[in-house]
Amino acid sequence: MTDVLLFQTDDNGEMEIEGGRVTLSPGLDTAAYLSLFGGNWKDDGSQNNRQTWWGNLDEAEPSKRYRSETQFLLGTIPAIPRNLRRIEDAATRDLQWLLDESIASSLTVSASLIGLNRVKIEIVIRAEGDESQFSYTENWRAST
Repeated sequence: MTDVLLFQTDDNGEMEIEGGRVTLSPGLDTAAYLSLFGGNWKDDGSQNNRQTWWGNLDEAEPSKRYRSETQFLLGTIPAIPRNLRRIEDAATRDLQWLLDESIASSLTVSASLIGLNRVKIEIVIRAEGDESQFSYTENWRAST
């Protein structure tokens, strides 16, 4: 599977165009990024939330809907150490579809505060015997 490579920047996601061509990725880069940050930031992940990303409205399979609970929590809960576990749990739920669809055999998530209102989320996904590592540094936008 090849996707447009989306990567994180200081002001959210970006794609690269070189020589008039969009850079592609054969890996899980884009799937992981969109799972964490691709939904509507107002969507808390609850079943009947009407603030879901518009692309979910026409998707019949729940496992193919972007909920991005991680993105929601970074904008709504205080940036304090005890909330790191909530971020890790949300990221794990956002990525769970990779396990459910047998795309990955395992995944681990860890989160750490790396500065004032800055969080680093590190993810390891094992798929087909290969290990992919992703690291996202995000502004924690909620106030304490």
